[in-house]
Amino acid sequence: MASSPATLGSILDAAAHGRFPPPDGTTTVVPQPSHRDAGVLAFTAHSVVFTDEDPKWVHATLAALDCDPLAATMNPLFLAAFLERTGRATDTTDLLTVAAALPGAPEPDLGLREIDDPDHPRVMRARKRRDDVRVWACEGGGVLVLGRGLAGRWEAAIEVADDVRHRGLGRALALAARHLVPGGAPVWSQQSAGNARSVRAFQAAGYRPVGAEALFFAR
Repeated sequence: MASSPATLGSILDAAAHGRFPPPDGTTTVVPQPSHRDAGVLAFTAHSVVFTDEDPKWVHATLAALDCDPLAATMNPLFLAAFLERTGRATDTTDLLTVAAALPGAPEPDLGLREIDDPDHPRVMRARKRRDDVRVWACEGGGVLVLGRGLAGRWEAAIEVADDVRHRGLGRALALAARHLVPGGAPVWSQQSAGNARSVRAFQAAGYRPVGAEALFFAR
C-alpha cells in the first residue's frame, strides 16, 4: 500500500467517466480536498482514504485489523479509529452513485419552481455540507437540492412527501437533476444502503453505483 500524488477530485472525475482505480486490493491515501471533508471511498478491490493525517497511520491501522483486507477501510473498527483520531462526525456509509448530465429542461409536467426556503430541513442540511446550493420544489410535495459537495462535485438530493410516494416522483426528481446540473457536469448522489426507495429511484433515473462512501464532517 502506498500514497499517491493523485487528488481526490481527479479520482472522482475518472470514476464518473468509468475509469476506476486498479482492483489490486490496495488503499490509496490522498489529502483532504478541504477542511470540511475527510473520509473513505471504497471501489471494487481498491479504497481511497482522503485525510490530512499521516498516511503511515492509515496503513498501520488497517494492517492491524483482523478482517478481510478488501473490507478493511469500511470496517467499523477502522472508521471508529478514524473518527476518534480526527474528532470528526459522520452519519452513515452510503452507496455512491453518479449520472451524466442530460440536455434540455426537465419535463414540464413536473412543475419545478426554484425556491429559497432556508428553513426546510433538507435545505438546512445541504447548506451545511455543500456550496452553491440551489433548491427546486414541485406540486405534490417534492424537493430537489443541487449543490457542490465533496471535492467540488455536483451532488443531488431529493425529498418526497409520504402521501405522494409510489407514484414515480422520486425518480422524476432524480432525473430532473441531470437536466439542471450546471455546465454539463456529472451529477452525484449518495443513498443510505438501507434506504431502498431512494436507491431504486436514483437507479431508475440512470444513476449507476460506483462504490461506497463514508464522509466525515468537521464538528
